[in-house]
Amino acid sequence: MLNKYARAFFTRVLTPFAAFLIRRGVSPDAVTFIGTAGVVAGALVFFPRGELFWGVIVITSFVFSDLVDGNMARQLGRSSRWGAFLDSTLDRVADSAIFGGLALWYAGSGDDNILCAVSIFCLASGQVVSYTKARGEAIGLPVAVNGLVERAERLVITLVAAGLAGLHKFGVPGIQILLPIALWAVAAGSMVTLVQRVVTVRRESAEADAASDRANPAPPTNSATQESEAAQ
Repeated sequence: MLNKYARAFFTRVLTPFAAFLIRRGVSPDAVTFIGTAGVVAGALVFFPRGELFWGVIVITSFVFSDLVDGNMARQLGRSSRWGAFLDSTLDRVADSAIFGGLALWYAGSGDDNILCAVSIFCLASGQVVSYTKARGEAIGLPVAVNGLVERAERLVITLVAAGLAGLHKFGVPGIQILLPIALWAVAAGSMVTLVQRVVTVRRESAEADAASDRANPAPPTNSATQESEAAQ
C-alpha cells in the first residue's frame, strides 16, 4: 500500500531536489552510496547505544535517497540494469544495519534476548522476502503478489516506533513499549508475506509448467506407438 500511494507522493515532492542535484553534477549512484552510508551510520552508531530517537532522525535524513536516485536516473534518461542492481543490493545493506543495530541494543544495554532474537528474525525474514520475489522473477515468473508487509512497511513501522520509543529518554513515560510491539508486528507480517509469495510462486510455476506441457506435448512412448501400429 505504501509503495502504491506514498511512493508516488514523495516522488513528486522530491523531484525538484533531484533536479537540483543533477544541476550540481551529482550522479544517481553517488546518491545511492551516500544514502546507504548515512542509514548504516545512523543505525550502527546510535541504535546500539540506545539513542533511538537520534538514530531515527539520522536514518530518516538519508532514507529518502532510495527515491531520489531513481528520480534522478529517470530525469537523466539513464535507467539501467546496473542502477537497479546497485539500488536493490544497497537497500538490503541498509535494512540489515537497521535491524542489526536494534539487535545489538537488545543484546547489550537493552538486555532483552527475546527482542534481540525478534530483531534478528526481522532482519533475516526481510532478506528472504525480497529474495523470493527476485528469484521467482529470475526463473521467468511474474510473482504477481506484493504481500502484507513489504520493505516500505517494514521500515516505516520500525522507524516510527523506534523514534517514538526514543522519546522515553526525554521523559515521556511508557512509550518505549511501542518498539517491541512494532518488532513483533513486523516479524509476523514478514512471515505472512513470505508465505504469500511462496504460495504464489508455487501456483505460477505449476501454471507455467502446464502451459509448457500443452505447447510441447511429449512424444508417444514406444509401447504406445506399437499399439497404434497394431491397431492399424
